[in-house]
Amino acid sequence: MATALLEKYGNAIQSLSLIPSGGGVYEVTKNGNLIFSKKSTDRFPELDEILESLDSPA
Repeated sequence: MATALLEKYGNAIQSLSLIPSGGGVYEVTKNGNLIFSKKSTDRFPELDEILESLDSPA
């Protein structure tokens, strides 16, 4: 997913962090706001839903 984000947004991304975790945690945040949580949804996100969330103003 990180590669796809960098290919789409290139230099528009100021920071991209992958933080190892455990216990089924997989979260995506934008500007400090949680936009997806695997722990809450019990599934991994689809790339399209992450792209849509990143493109929306917030």
